[in-house]
Amino acid sequence: MKALKQFSIPFTGLKLGKHQFDFEIDKSFFDAFEYSLVKNGALKVELELDKQETMLLLNFRIWGTIQLNCDKCLAEFAQPIDIKERQIVKFAEDELESDDLEIIVLNRKESEIDVSEMIYEFINVAIPYINNCDQAGQDQTCDPEMIATLEKLASGAATDEEEQSDDPRWAALKKLK
Repeated sequence: MKALKQFSIPFTGLKLGKHQFDFEIDKSFFDAFEYSLVKNGALKVELELDKQETMLLLNFRIWGTIQLNCDKCLAEFAQPIDIKERQIVKFAEDELESDDLEIIVLNRKESEIDVSEMIYEFINVAIPYINNCDQAGQDQTCDPEMIATLEKLASGAATDEEEQSDDPRWAALKKLK
């Protein structure tokens, strides 16, 4: 959790108005989260914190590249992402749960807010459902050796089934019908 210490923002000492925070995200950030979909990346985060009397408005801009594995050929490729998100943090006497996912409720006694989990969730939601080398927006295509191996294995499975159907034992069993 030492890698995430920089993402904790003490807002009690800040004046009312807008404040800018910049963060760099690399492998150590993703290592801090167990079972992360993303293992590595080079991202920049610009956070604009607008402090008001009863709430904080957090505007995130996250851009850069994350390393993903292709679902087709298993090769690692760089996926560019550019995210703009907003989060509202309200203050209350009790920590109440909010039905709105865009609103977080904090106790008035809190003095800082940790934005690492928010950034992590924004990045993970931006990951495409199907990861493919071709979608990375580069001239990168799937590994031809791996594709050839997959096609060979797929065609080899069909010939095995044909060999099984030619087995005389199966023919004898089919006669019992």
